[in-house]
Amino acid sequence: MASGFFAILDDIAALMDDVAVTSKLATQKTAGILGDDLAVNAEKATGFLSSRELPVLWAITKGSFINKLIILPIAFLLNAFFPLAIQYILILGGLYLAFEGVEKVIEFLFHRSRKGHEVVEESVKEENAEDSEKAKIKSAIMTDFILSIEIVIIALGTVIQQEHPLLTQIITVTFVAFLATVGVYGIVALIVRMDDAGFKLIKKSNDKGFFSKLGHLLVMALPFVIKLLGVVGTVALILVSGGIFVHNIEYIHHLLPTWPSILKEFTFGVIGGLLAVILFTLSKKIYSLATRR
Repeated sequence: MASGFFAILDDIAALMDDVAVTSKLATQKTAGILGDDLAVNAEKATGFLSSRELPVLWAITKGSFINKLIILPIAFLLNAFFPLAIQYILILGGLYLAFEGVEKVIEFLFHRSRKGHEVVEESVKEENAEDSEKAKIKSAIMTDFILSIEIVIIALGTVIQQEHPLLTQIITVTFVAFLATVGVYGIVALIVRMDDAGFKLIKKSNDKGFFSKLGHLLVMALPFVIKLLGVVGTVALILVSGGIFVHNIEYIHHLLPTWPSILKEFTFGVIGGLLAVILFTLSKKIYSLATRR
Protein backbone atom coordinates (compact mmCIF):
# COMPACT_ATOMS: atom_id res chain seq x y z
CA MET A 1 0.00 0.00 0.00
CA ALA A 2 2.72 2.44 1.06
CA SER A 3 4.89 1.45 -1.87
CA GLY A 4 2.00 2.18 -4.25
CA PHE A 5 1.51 5.62 -2.67
CA PHE A 6 5.20 6.48 -3.06
CA ALA A 7 5.14 5.20 -6.64
CA ILE A 8 2.32 7.67 -7.39
CA LEU A 9 4.35 10.49 -5.79
CA ASP A 10 7.34 9.45 -7.87
CA ASP A 11 5.24 9.55 -11.05
CA ILE A 12 3.94 13.03 -10.13
CA ALA A 13 7.47 14.26 -9.45
CA ALA A 14 8.67 12.89 -12.81
CA LEU A 15 5.70 14.55 -14.55
CA MET A 16 6.43 17.91 -12.90
CA ASP A 17 10.09 17.59 -13.84
CA ASP A 18 9.15 16.95 -17.49
CA VAL A 19 6.72 19.88 -17.40
CA ALA A 20 9.39 22.20 -15.95
CA VAL A 21 11.99 21.27 -18.57
CA THR A 22 9.54 21.39 -21.47
CA SER A 23 7.99 24.66 -20.25
CA LYS A 24 11.44 26.28 -20.21
CA LEU A 25 12.09 25.15 -23.79
CA ALA A 26 8.63 26.22 -24.97
CA THR A 27 9.03 29.63 -23.32
CA GLN A 28 12.34 30.12 -25.11
CA LYS A 29 10.70 29.21 -28.42
CA THR A 30 7.87 31.70 -27.84
CA ALA A 31 10.17 34.51 -26.57
CA GLY A 32 10.13 36.29 -29.92
CA ILE A 33 6.37 36.37 -30.24
CA LEU A 34 6.07 37.32 -26.54
CA GLY A 35 8.27 40.36 -27.24
CA ASP A 36 5.98 41.34 -30.10
CA ASP A 37 2.95 40.59 -27.92
CA LEU A 38 4.31 42.95 -25.25
CA ALA A 39 4.94 45.76 -27.75
CA VAL A 40 1.51 45.40 -29.37
CA ASN A 41 -0.47 45.17 -26.14
CA ALA A 42 1.44 47.95 -24.42
CA GLU A 43 0.54 50.21 -27.34
CA LYS A 44 -3.09 49.04 -27.17
CA ALA A 45 -3.32 49.72 -23.41
CA THR A 46 -2.06 53.31 -23.60
CA GLY A 47 -3.77 56.54 -24.64
CA PHE A 48 -6.46 56.50 -21.92
CA LEU A 49 -7.10 58.86 -19.02
CA SER A 50 -4.84 58.08 -16.06
CA SER A 51 -7.80 57.00 -13.92
CA ARG A 52 -8.92 54.55 -16.63
CA GLU A 53 -5.57 52.93 -17.47
CA LEU A 54 -5.65 50.12 -14.90
CA PRO A 55 -9.40 49.31 -15.31
CA VAL A 56 -8.90 49.13 -19.08
CA LEU A 57 -5.79 46.99 -18.68
CA TRP A 58 -7.66 44.67 -16.30
CA ALA A 59 -10.50 44.36 -18.82
CA ILE A 60 -8.00 43.41 -21.54
CA THR A 61 -6.24 40.97 -19.19
CA LYS A 62 -9.54 39.23 -18.36
CA GLY A 63 -10.26 39.04 -22.08
CA SER A 64 -6.82 37.50 -22.61
CA PHE A 65 -7.50 34.81 -20.00
CA ILE A 66 -10.85 34.02 -21.68
CA ASN A 67 -9.03 33.85 -25.03
CA LYS A 68 -6.69 31.21 -23.62
CA LEU A 69 -9.60 29.21 -22.19
CA ILE A 70 -11.18 29.18 -25.66
CA ILE A 71 -8.01 28.55 -27.67
CA LEU A 72 -6.36 25.81 -25.60
CA PRO A 73 -9.01 23.05 -25.86
CA ILE A 74 -9.68 23.88 -29.54
CA ALA A 75 -5.93 23.74 -30.29
CA PHE A 76 -5.57 20.33 -28.60
CA LEU A 77 -8.62 18.93 -30.42
CA LEU A 78 -7.59 20.31 -33.83
CA ASN A 79 -4.04 19.04 -33.37
CA ALA A 80 -5.42 15.59 -32.64
CA PHE A 81 -8.07 15.40 -35.40
CA PHE A 82 -7.50 18.15 -37.98
CA PRO A 83 -4.00 19.71 -37.69
CA LEU A 84 -4.24 21.42 -41.11
CA ALA A 85 -7.02 23.68 -39.79
CA ILE A 86 -4.53 25.32 -37.40
CA GLN A 87 -2.50 26.53 -40.37
CA TYR A 88 -5.53 28.16 -42.03
CA ILE A 89 -6.56 29.80 -38.74
CA LEU A 90 -3.07 31.24 -38.37
CA ILE A 91 -3.14 32.68 -41.91
CA LEU A 92 -6.53 34.34 -41.31
CA GLY A 93 -5.19 35.72 -38.04
CA GLY A 94 -2.12 36.98 -39.87
CA LEU A 95 -4.35 38.89 -42.30
CA TYR A 96 -6.12 40.55 -39.38
CA LEU A 97 -2.82 41.59 -37.75
CA ALA A 98 -1.46 42.85 -41.10
CA PHE A 99 -4.66 44.84 -41.64
CA GLU A 100 -4.34 46.46 -38.20
CA GLY A 101 -0.68 47.34 -38.70
CA VAL A 102 -0.98 48.75 -42.23
CA GLU A 103 -4.20 50.61 -41.35
CA LYS A 104 -2.30 52.41 -38.55
CA VAL A 105 0.41 53.44 -41.02
CA ILE A 106 -2.16 54.71 -43.54
CA GLU A 107 -3.99 56.56 -40.76
CA PHE A 108 -0.75 58.23 -39.66
CA LEU A 109 0.34 59.20 -43.19
CA PHE A 110 -2.95 60.39 -44.66
CA HIS A 111 -5.51 61.03 -41.91
CA ARG A 112 -3.62 62.67 -39.05
CA SER A 113 -5.62 65.91 -39.12
CA ARG A 114 -8.95 64.04 -39.15
CA LYS A 115 -7.76 61.75 -36.37
CA GLY A 116 -6.74 64.73 -34.26
CA HIS A 117 -10.18 66.27 -34.78
CA GLU A 118 -11.81 63.02 -33.65
CA VAL A 119 -9.63 62.90 -30.52
CA VAL A 120 -10.74 66.43 -29.58
CA GLU A 121 -14.37 65.51 -30.06
CA GLU A 122 -13.99 62.37 -27.95
CA SER A 123 -12.40 64.30 -25.09
CA VAL A 124 -15.39 66.71 -25.07
CA LYS A 125 -18.17 64.14 -25.31
CA GLU A 126 -18.11 61.63 -22.48
CA GLU A 127 -20.29 59.08 -24.24
CA ASN A 128 -17.98 59.13 -27.25
CA ALA A 129 -14.99 58.59 -24.96
CA GLU A 130 -16.76 55.61 -23.40
CA ASP A 131 -17.55 54.14 -26.82
CA SER A 132 -13.95 54.72 -27.91
CA GLU A 133 -12.67 52.95 -24.80
CA LYS A 134 -14.91 49.94 -25.41
CA ALA A 135 -13.82 49.80 -29.05
CA LYS A 136 -10.14 49.90 -28.07
CA ILE A 137 -10.63 47.15 -25.47
CA LYS A 138 -12.45 45.00 -28.04
CA SER A 139 -9.68 45.58 -30.59
CA ALA A 140 -6.98 44.77 -28.00
CA ILE A 141 -8.71 41.52 -26.99
CA MET A 142 -9.13 40.52 -30.65
CA THR A 143 -5.44 41.19 -31.33
CA ASP A 144 -4.51 39.25 -28.20
CA PHE A 145 -6.63 36.36 -29.49
CA ILE A 146 -4.59 36.14 -32.70
CA LEU A 147 -1.27 36.45 -30.88
CA SER A 148 -2.42 33.88 -28.31
CA ILE A 149 -3.16 31.39 -31.09
CA GLU A 150 0.41 31.72 -32.33
CA ILE A 151 1.87 31.39 -28.82
CA VAL A 152 -0.20 28.25 -28.16
CA ILE A 153 0.69 26.73 -31.56
CA ILE A 154 4.43 27.39 -31.11
CA ALA A 155 4.39 25.97 -27.57
CA LEU A 156 2.36 22.95 -28.73
CA GLY A 157 4.75 22.33 -31.62
CA THR A 158 7.68 22.41 -29.20
CA VAL A 159 6.26 19.78 -26.85
CA ILE A 160 5.15 17.57 -29.75
CA GLN A 161 8.71 17.59 -31.13
CA GLN A 162 9.94 16.39 -27.73
CA GLU A 163 7.51 13.43 -27.97
CA HIS A 164 6.16 13.89 -24.46
CA PRO A 165 2.97 12.16 -23.26
CA LEU A 166 -0.37 13.91 -23.85
CA LEU A 167 -0.78 14.99 -20.20
CA THR A 168 2.66 16.66 -20.21
CA GLN A 169 1.78 18.44 -23.45
CA ILE A 170 -1.50 19.78 -22.04
CA ILE A 171 0.02 20.97 -18.73
CA THR A 172 3.06 22.56 -20.44
CA VAL A 173 1.16 24.44 -23.15
CA THR A 174 -1.47 25.62 -20.64
CA PHE A 175 1.24 26.85 -18.25
CA VAL A 176 3.12 28.73 -21.02
CA ALA A 177 -0.12 30.29 -22.33
CA PHE A 178 -1.21 31.66 -18.96
CA LEU A 179 2.33 32.68 -18.03
CA ALA A 180 2.36 34.77 -21.22
CA THR A 181 -0.76 36.65 -20.10
CA VAL A 182 0.53 37.30 -16.57
CA GLY A 183 4.00 38.30 -17.76
CA VAL A 184 2.96 40.50 -20.67
CA TYR A 185 0.17 42.40 -18.93
CA GLY A 186 2.15 42.66 -15.70
CA ILE A 187 4.93 44.48 -17.57
CA VAL A 188 2.38 46.60 -19.45
CA ALA A 189 0.86 47.65 -16.10
CA LEU A 190 4.30 48.79 -14.91
CA ILE A 191 4.83 50.79 -18.11
CA VAL A 192 1.51 52.64 -18.03
CA ARG A 193 1.98 53.57 -14.34
CA MET A 194 5.48 54.97 -14.77
CA ASP A 195 4.29 58.51 -14.14
CA ASP A 196 2.50 57.57 -10.89
CA ALA A 197 5.65 55.85 -9.64
CA GLY A 198 7.61 58.98 -10.57
CA PHE A 199 5.25 61.29 -8.67
CA LYS A 200 5.47 59.07 -5.58
CA LEU A 201 9.28 59.14 -5.69
CA ILE A 202 9.24 62.93 -5.98
CA LYS A 203 6.82 63.26 -3.07
CA LYS A 204 8.66 60.84 -0.77
CA SER A 205 12.05 62.44 -1.44
CA ASN A 206 10.64 65.96 -0.94
CA ASP A 207 11.83 66.73 -4.48
CA LYS A 208 15.47 66.34 -3.45
CA GLY A 209 18.31 63.96 -4.22
CA PHE A 210 18.64 60.93 -6.50
CA PHE A 211 15.09 59.59 -6.07
CA SER A 212 13.64 62.98 -6.97
CA LYS A 213 15.66 63.04 -10.20
CA LEU A 214 14.60 59.47 -10.94
CA GLY A 215 10.96 60.42 -10.36
CA HIS A 216 11.18 63.38 -12.73
CA LEU A 217 12.86 61.11 -15.31
CA LEU A 218 10.02 58.57 -15.11
CA VAL A 219 7.38 61.29 -15.49
CA MET A 220 9.13 62.93 -18.46
CA ALA A 221 9.96 59.58 -20.11
CA LEU A 222 6.38 58.23 -20.19
CA PRO A 223 5.13 60.23 -23.24
CA PHE A 224 8.22 59.19 -25.21
CA VAL A 225 7.81 55.55 -24.13
CA ILE A 226 4.16 55.59 -25.23
CA LYS A 227 5.07 57.05 -28.64
CA LEU A 228 7.86 54.50 -29.01
CA LEU A 229 5.47 51.68 -28.09
CA GLY A 230 3.06 52.93 -30.75
CA VAL A 231 5.75 52.65 -33.42
CA VAL A 232 7.17 49.35 -32.14
CA GLY A 233 3.70 47.87 -31.72
CA THR A 234 2.74 48.73 -35.30
CA VAL A 235 5.98 47.28 -36.69
CA ALA A 236 5.46 44.18 -34.53
CA LEU A 237 1.97 43.65 -35.98
CA ILE A 238 3.38 43.73 -39.52
CA LEU A 239 6.35 41.50 -38.65
CA VAL A 240 4.24 38.90 -36.85
CA SER A 241 1.75 38.75 -39.72
CA GLY A 242 4.56 38.51 -42.28
CA GLY A 243 6.15 35.72 -40.26
CA ILE A 244 2.85 33.83 -40.26
CA PHE A 245 2.59 34.15 -44.06
CA VAL A 246 6.21 33.15 -44.69
CA HIS A 247 6.11 30.07 -42.42
CA ASN A 248 2.62 28.83 -43.31
CA ILE A 249 2.21 29.55 -47.05
CA GLU A 250 4.48 27.27 -49.03
CA TYR A 251 4.68 29.50 -52.13
CA ILE A 252 5.70 32.59 -50.11
CA HIS A 253 8.13 30.54 -48.04
CA HIS A 254 10.28 29.86 -51.11
CA LEU A 255 10.17 33.41 -52.49
CA LEU A 256 13.11 35.82 -52.03
CA PRO A 257 15.45 33.18 -50.53
CA THR A 258 18.41 35.59 -50.35
CA TRP A 259 16.56 38.25 -48.37
CA PRO A 260 17.12 38.56 -44.59
CA SER A 261 14.19 36.94 -42.77
CA ILE A 262 13.12 40.13 -40.97
CA LEU A 263 12.98 42.10 -44.24
CA LYS A 264 11.13 39.29 -45.98
CA GLU A 265 8.56 39.06 -43.17
CA PHE A 266 8.07 42.83 -43.06
CA THR A 267 7.60 42.98 -46.85
CA PHE A 268 4.96 40.25 -46.95
CA GLY A 269 3.31 41.71 -43.85
CA VAL A 270 2.92 45.05 -45.64
CA ILE A 271 1.66 43.37 -48.84
CA GLY A 272 -0.85 41.26 -46.88
CA GLY A 273 -1.98 44.33 -44.94
CA LEU A 274 -2.47 46.44 -48.09
CA LEU A 275 -4.54 43.67 -49.69
CA ALA A 276 -6.63 43.34 -46.53
CA VAL A 277 -7.20 47.13 -46.34
CA ILE A 278 -8.21 47.25 -50.04
CA LEU A 279 -10.62 44.32 -49.63
CA PHE A 280 -12.11 45.83 -46.46
CA THR A 281 -12.54 49.27 -48.09
CA LEU A 282 -14.17 47.78 -51.20
CA SER A 283 -16.47 45.64 -49.05
CA LYS A 284 -17.57 48.71 -47.08
CA LYS A 285 -18.31 50.64 -50.26
CA ILE A 286 -20.25 47.75 -51.81
CA TYR A 287 -22.25 47.30 -48.59
CA SER A 288 -22.93 51.05 -48.41
CA LEU A 289 -24.18 51.13 -52.00
CA ALA A 290 -26.32 48.04 -51.44
CA THR A 291 -28.00 49.49 -48.32
CA ARG A 292 -28.84 52.77 -50.09
CA ARG A 293 -30.98 50.99 -52.69
